[in-house]
Amino acid sequence: MAEALVSKYVQTQLRALNAALTNGQFVSVRKLLLELPPSDVAHILESSPSRTRDELWELIDSDFHGDILEELSDDVRNGIITKMLPANVVDALEEMDTDDLAETLSSLPEPVLADILDSMDAQDRLRAEQALSYGEETAGFIMNTDTITLRPDVTVDVVLRYIRLKGELPENTDTFYVVNRTDNLVGIVPVARLLTAETDNKVSEVMDEESEAIPVNMPDDEVASLFERYNWLSAPVVDENNRLVGRITIDDVVDIIREDAEHSMMSMAGLDDDEDTFAPVMQSTKRRSVWLAVNLVTALMAAMVSDLFEAALSQLAVLAILNTIVPSMGGVAGNQTLTLVIRGMALGHVNASNSRWLISKEIAIGFLNGAIWAILIASVIALWKQDYMLGIIIAFAMMINMIAAALAGATLPMIMKRLKIDPALAGSVILTTITDVVGIFAFLGTATLFLI
Repeated sequence: MAEALVSKYVQTQLRALNAALTNGQFVSVRKLLLELPPSDVAHILESSPSRTRDELWELIDSDFHGDILEELSDDVRNGIITKMLPANVVDALEEMDTDDLAETLSSLPEPVLADILDSMDAQDRLRAEQALSYGEETAGFIMNTDTITLRPDVTVDVVLRYIRLKGELPENTDTFYVVNRTDNLVGIVPVARLLTAETDNKVSEVMDEESEAIPVNMPDDEVASLFERYNWLSAPVVDENNRLVGRITIDDVVDIIREDAEHSMMSMAGLDDDEDTFAPVMQSTKRRSVWLAVNLVTALMAAMVSDLFEAALSQLAVLAILNTIVPSMGGVAGNQTLTLVIRGMALGHVNASNSRWLISKEIAIGFLNGAIWAILIASVIALWKQDYMLGIIIAFAMMINMIAAALAGATLPMIMKRLKIDPALAGSVILTTITDVVGIFAFLGTATLFLI
């Protein structure tokens, strides 16, 4: 319900902006954009065709460029940044948090990134290079460096006076981190505990020494799993020497979860998870052609298997009619297993200790499903075509293909992960090829042996 209201609100704003642009009421457009929060402006930009998007961007107050760029998808943000002067980009990035800066810069084309870095002063360039020094999809890449650290030997009263003097805390601060003189993490103090502690207590007396810290090189999906498992709002990030280098907050983790979900959904269709819905025709055509070419190759492989049995197909037209049933059933069953295993791997449920059991379980399911649907399809074909041998043949092919589909669906994600290939991106295509080839070969090969 809430999403529907938000969508309706944005659509209303978009219609108003388009009408104002059409009528040349640029002052009204600028005023409307100024009244909206950055997230809504970003949503409107992503919902606009390229030409309208450029016009809107020119009318946005430059003071808000950085806040809006943070909210945009990579594709849309890159399209806007590549049309800006490097000096203007630097001004927009100046106030960005470290994690947002790293994400923004890492997705830019190399020449554009080089121009922007050259336009920065020494201090900003150092901050940008440090943000980019950690690998993408790691804890270091998504962390913030805006942390408040405490020393264990100071009193609570001193800390409280320091906080009042500072005037404000970094966003989503629920915990202070206690470090020694070499910045090694020695404990944490929840904000609530600090506020209720006796003012003459030392920080060492109110801190938790056994605190969970995230290694700077931990993959971000594992970070998200830890936050989900332990219901964290924030967590410290440490380097290999246990020195505090930053923190990760729940808003960063929500972004990871959302991006992973989008990635899985878009990858199934061979699309980039940040692809711009309103990208130019040629750009979108180029990106999608790659995936269509891969699909064409796999389709040709299945056709080549059918071609091996051209004589059988020409003699018995019924084989051509029934030839799609077995591959189709295998494809559906295999994708069920594939999706389940990919989800289990994403949640950290599937590992080396239980993978064999999982594969055995899925093969057993494939065997039972094969038996059930083989009997059913054999009965239907025998009654429909009055040919019991044809029913037995398609039942045998169904049984073989359902087991093959289960085996492929369970093992492909694990094999692809070891090869550092995204299972969500290529798993479905490879699985479909396997079920098509096995299904066609089993059905037409058996039919050739017993009917021709």
